[in-house]
Amino acid sequence: MGFALFKRVPTSLQVRQFLERVIKKVGGAPKHLVCDQGKQFTDRHFKIWCIRKLGRKPRYGAVGEHGSIAVIERFIRTLKDRYLRKILIPYNSKQMRSEMTVFIQWYNRHRPHESLEGATPIERYEDSTPANQLPRYEPRRKWPRKARCAQPVVPVKGQSGVKLELVISFMDDHKKLPIVELRKAA
Repeated sequence: MGFALFKRVPTSLQVRQFLERVIKKVGGAPKHLVCDQGKQFTDRHFKIWCIRKLGRKPRYGAVGEHGSIAVIERFIRTLKDRYLRKILIPYNSKQMRSEMTVFIQWYNRHRPHESLEGATPIERYEDSTPANQLPRYEPRRKWPRKARCAQPVVPVKGQSGVKLELVISFMDDHKKLPIVELRKAA
């Protein structure tokens, strides 16, 4: 996920320039571009750019319809609830960019997404096996190895009855962005 900070509502040209930078950086264009109906996205130059660059028209959320652009709405809600409402928002754009970079890194690397079937965006982007689909530790000593577990069903790693420890670290200085890991105890 890329982001840009603007002091005012961005113009169509600014949005296109940002998208060009993201496309160049990741080496490919998105399959779909879902937008709200802001004037920068309904501008005819933006629509022409989408057809030329992406080979298709942009998709728009329905005005006033909650959930019509659900994935980005969920991201914005997470950003507000998990982070922005819990920190002092910097006025300095360099500091704000730094805060957003930390949040985006956490969101992409450490937050599993239901819409991605429990994968993180980086696992999906890199086409790697999501952590929830890898073999799991089984702490119950007498649990039958072939017994089903919660979805997704994955095999047991090693022997049953392993002792585990829950390790919680944080991505940020404010301790608002947790990194939760379950490890085999030493």
